[in-house]
Amino acid sequence: MCRCETEGRPLLPLAPHETLPRAPAAACGLSGENMAAPRARGCSLAGLLPAQTSLEYALLDAVTQEEKDSLVYQYLQKVDGWEQDLAVPEFPEGLEWLNTEEPLSVYKDLCGKVVILDFFTYCCINCIHLLPDLHTLEHTYSDEDGLLIVGVHSAKFPNEKVLDNIKSAVLRYNITHPVVNDADASLWQELEVSCWPTLVILGPRGNMLFSLIGEGHKDKLFLYTSIALKYYKDRGQIRDNKIEIKLYKDSLPPSPLLFPGKVTVDHVSNRLVIADTGHHRILVVWKNGQIQYIIGGPNPGRKDGIFSESTFNSPQGVAIRNNIIYVADTENHLIRKIDLEAEMVSTVAGIGIQGTDKEGGAPGEEQPISSPWDVVFGMSGSEVGGDDILWIAMAGTHQIWALLLDCGRLPKKNELKKGTCLRFAGSGNEENRNNAYPHKAGFAQPSGLSLAPEDPWSCLFVADSESSTVRTVSLKDGAVKHLVGGERDPMNLFAFGDVDGVGVNARLQHPLGVTWDKKRNLLYVADSYNHKIKAVDPKTKNCTTLAGTGDASNVITSSFTESTFNEPGGLCVGDNGQLLYVADTNNHQIKVMDLETKTISVLPVSRPDNAVVDGPFLVEKQKTLPKLPKSAPNIRLSPVAASPGQTLQFKLRLDLPSGTKLTEGVPSCWFLTAEGNEWLLQGQIPSGEIESISSQPAISLQIPGDCLSLEAVISISVFLYYCSADSSACMMKGILFSQPLQITSTHQECTAPVELNEQCVIFRKKKTGSIFFKDLK
Repeated sequence: MCRCETEGRPLLPLAPHETLPRAPAAACGLSGENMAAPRARGCSLAGLLPAQTSLEYALLDAVTQEEKDSLVYQYLQKVDGWEQDLAVPEFPEGLEWLNTEEPLSVYKDLCGKVVILDFFTYCCINCIHLLPDLHTLEHTYSDEDGLLIVGVHSAKFPNEKVLDNIKSAVLRYNITHPVVNDADASLWQELEVSCWPTLVILGPRGNMLFSLIGEGHKDKLFLYTSIALKYYKDRGQIRDNKIEIKLYKDSLPPSPLLFPGKVTVDHVSNRLVIADTGHHRILVVWKNGQIQYIIGGPNPGRKDGIFSESTFNSPQGVAIRNNIIYVADTENHLIRKIDLEAEMVSTVAGIGIQGTDKEGGAPGEEQPISSPWDVVFGMSGSEVGGDDILWIAMAGTHQIWALLLDCGRLPKKNELKKGTCLRFAGSGNEENRNNAYPHKAGFAQPSGLSLAPEDPWSCLFVADSESSTVRTVSLKDGAVKHLVGGERDPMNLFAFGDVDGVGVNARLQHPLGVTWDKKRNLLYVADSYNHKIKAVDPKTKNCTTLAGTGDASNVITSSFTESTFNEPGGLCVGDNGQLLYVADTNNHQIKVMDLETKTISVLPVSRPDNAVVDGPFLVEKQKTLPKLPKSAPNIRLSPVAASPGQTLQFKLRLDLPSGTKLTEGVPSCWFLTAEGNEWLLQGQIPSGEIESISSQPAISLQIPGDCLSLEAVISISVFLYYCSADSSACMMKGILFSQPLQITSTHQECTAPVELNEQCVIFRKKKTGSIFFKDLK
């Protein structure tokens, strides 16, 4: 299905073909010299409509491949013989490019090539569905064969206009062709593109040949491309020069996680299950971050079997129960089952190719499905304790589906057999439509699910990303209702923003995850494109910001509202409601939010043997520790008792002399060391910057689960670079804090404040494991 979103306005009919002056072949440098673009003004796609429509009707009657090839060849003879070319406009100057050494020009670099312009926006599921076709085409024809694909990123959401976010998407979806950030949609508007995705196929003079709107046109794409290459090769107009590609992914540092999409908690065993989406694998980790199982990865694939041989393709949603994990294997269009006891992976729904069926009803392993994005256990109706249904957020068909894990029934359905996979709610139309009849409701790329089985809720919460809403689906009768975000017009998918408020007055931007906090009767939302975590009271429909500033960055402070995220995609509540785990997707981290102490830390993901957990990357070079001046005070703190798995937080509270400020351009910083006890630092963040005296960072240290010693000392070196207010004099101040640790098997709570010497006082806050350093001058 194609997305035809035009900011809430109906699409205008395409204009009739206009006659434009034709550029000679030499204008594109085909005679051997690069020249300026043709003087012909740019044309809209409407100019192709009459001829291409006639071709497509003729192709419907063609029987053999030879007939189809001949029809396309004759079409190209006709279009190429027009008196005037439909010339594509040149890429505007100043646009940002990815995967190239330098910006490309239609009438210089791309002359002599058949070029496919892919107009896409990275949030769009239909655009994502098109990428495998483009990947296959790139493997069939190279630039030396005369083909080049150029992604033209034309954003829907404001967040998608930011180059760093597009970089993340290019890596996440393994896009290896050039991509241009057309943030102002200038080329989109000049060609009068109206839908995501749209493909425009160009000839070697920058002349438009074909357009394909929406997904599902693989056969036409290959047919048109192959015949265009043959046609222009026959005329000697194809060049075999190579376009210099510089892949963004080649410049990335190592990371134990790569775009983790979802996270869930096993309440029985105190383990986390992480969808390590960019590494195409599932991780089962203990609460201290140490990995128990690695299943799949690091490359995409589709294979069942033992853990070491199994493969996934960009998995997202995960749900665990009784040592069984169900996985939304998104780009394989499958639901997978992981048996932790047998250490086996199997497929329980989907056939491995994208489905278009919007009803379902077949046994799971025979039922085609489309881009499942999240899964959650549950039971329809009032049977709160049951987990006999796996609910599925089927993003590809804009619906909510169910997989029967045992015999049972759905509202308004007859008894269903175990293994049946079928639609529960959603018409399949991409809409923000609420309705008492579940099959008449409409979703827009549902991407996150959470269950509140108890009364008075008895519903599924749905993060409906493309409508920027959170919706509810009743477990009793399937009624779909609005909770927060969006607007009342079901066809307007552009009602997004960042506004705390009640119901429809609240604004979200492409939320991807939700999780229910039974303890507080609150719903937490990963408001992904606003880079925030929000809390919703379903009783009052009040939506407020819980954490995040709205900036896409990775700042961890003692305050929820001062810490930052980067497109968080999933979250879950654990530890009896104390902790909120967040898959901070573009920061490649799992963040841990303590809902009681209001502190945030990073889960240090590592293996017990400290092995590299992301195969193909190199080990990151450690930062060099600066040398403290001899005059720097060495402050030895009172010993602290800590237990394995416990997280300590060191909170700097340093002051500068009056009339001074931090030096601009010279980052103040801190470092952790543990001489003789380096095992303490495995998987930890060993250093960081101090950007502001008024908002100093929190330093987290999680005691490893396997301690090699019962006594250790952790050292915190702090370097402050500061200048006088007029910058006439600059100085450096160093302090060394030494914290003795006593490891005990029983959980310890911090004690009352302990005063230090005349230079420093240490305050310990009860029940938090937080240590405050204050410099007294």
